Amino acid sequence: MILQDPQTSLNPVFTIGNQLIEALGARGKRGRKEMVAQAMEGLRNVKVAAPERRLEDYPHQMSGGMKQRVIGAIAVSASPKIIIADEPTTALDVTIQLQYLRLLKEIQAETGLAIIFITHDFGIVARMCDRVAVMYAGRKSRTG
Repeated sequence: MILQDPQTSLNPVFTIGNQLIEALGARGKRGRKEMVAQAMEGLRNVKVAAPERRLEDYPHQMSGGMKQRVIGAIAVSASPKIIIADEPTTALDVTIQLQYLRLLKEIQAETGLAIIFITHDFGIVARMCDRVAVMYAGRKSRTG
């Protein structure tokens, strides 16, 4: 799941590396060395520069856009078939939003991943979605 506020999605007392490794460790038993290598690969996949250095960073040392990329790396680390993205660009400025949406599209094209976008932004819907369901009062009111 990718949440709307990257600042509160990451634990401020753990390094980015520890958080990625924890997510990878939840998938099964592996050696730490292998998980560190996979964590770096995950950061590379979401276009984080110098991933070996970033593994040691804490969330407060990163920009909002970079944190959102880390959240994306954590989300795809388990090789899911579906990701739920709840307003994933809300806390990002417009240029970073576009970069992040392009990145999600790339990941989707490379992996065949389905992404469920929860958003109020119909521009994002037009750019990202193949199918749309409009919710009103907790019920699906329209599809297309």
